Amino acid sequence: MSADCLFCKIYRGEIPAREIERTPDGLVFADLNPQAPTHFLVIPKRHAENLSAFATEATSAEVGDLFALAAKVGASHCPDGYRVVSNIGTDGGQTVHHLHLHVLGGRHMAWPPG
Repeated sequence: MSADCLFCKIYRGEIPAREIERTPDGLVFADLNPQAPTHFLVIPKRHAENLSAFATEATSAEVGDLFALAAKVGASHCPDGYRVVSNIGTDGGQTVHHLHLHVLGGRHMAWPPG
């Protein structure tokens, strides 16, 4: 974990967040600026700048566990469907440089998204 990373601080409980679910290796919490009626962020305990870095540094089990956690909260909170998004880099819209998956639902999602 990184000492000055916003999401590492949230994971450690140094910054409050509305937690939805916590596992030994991941955390789901409500987004402070929701873009849909349901908007959760799923983060790994392991600090990685983005999905590309995480997929390189983490084990296959850690990658799978993160996506399983996203699927679990998506299915339980958005039974009619949901979207999972990971922004990577400036052009991808990433603003916090700790891997996080957005779980969005509670309404129809349009395509293309951007």
